[in-house]
Amino acid sequence: MKLVTFNIRCDFDQDGENSFRFRKGLILKKLEEEKPDVICFQEVLPHVAVWLRENLKDYYVVGCGRSEELRDEQVSVAFRKEKLNLISMETFWLSPSPYEPASRYPAQSTCPRVCTEVLLEDLEEQKVFRLFNLHLDHMGVEARRLGLTQILKKAKEAVLFPDAPVILAGDFNAEQDGEEMRILEEDISYINATKGIGITYHGFKPEDPPESIDDIFYQRPLKCRGVHKWEDREGNVWLSDHYPVCAELEWEM
Repeated sequence: MKLVTFNIRCDFDQDGENSFRFRKGLILKKLEEEKPDVICFQEVLPHVAVWLRENLKDYYVVGCGRSEELRDEQVSVAFRKEKLNLISMETFWLSPSPYEPASRYPAQSTCPRVCTEVLLEDLEEQKVFRLFNLHLDHMGVEARRLGLTQILKKAKEAVLFPDAPVILAGDFNAEQDGEEMRILEEDISYINATKGIGITYHGFKPEDPPESIDDIFYQRPLKCRGVHKWEDREGNVWLSDHYPVCAELEWEM
């Protein structure tokens, strides 16, 4: 199973030659080449969500915006129709009131943060796994710690298929050795597929200070066969301001 976390960069047409309209062709070309089974997108604005649904014909795309009106950015999950079956899907906000749209932790930025949770059946293997696509706060260490704690607690308290292995994927907005990431280090059930992957955010400028903030964690009986970044570009046009990160996961025998 090929799973990708892909911060697609919010499209306000603000990035000159790297604005979304110039990256569309390269993105579709790469997705067609790689044919991932699951894609965890971050920073998906409503019109980009429409574009994904119109162009990713072999996928279902689920998610909703983080604002009170369900607009603004979303963390969409796209999964291949022929390989995966959706058992359940839930959107919740990273906040003390997770089912109140646009709610936030007091310690975080003005941006609400939403998480998309899906329970998927691998049709070939006839096994079930739970996936959380997340985009943690970009400003507050405490907000990121609280959001991550909330997600892990929700995974641990799952009622439907409680023993299904969990995958966490997305833009953590934290370095792997960051204070807020200790909660994952302390939970030995989670394995970091992206440990040591190096820079994942480049801001369209390789000379920017390197940041490694896009990760994929998983639990057994899944195992990781390999992980790599998508570093494609055509001239000065990149896939995004983040490198999409791809992990190849399989079930242990």
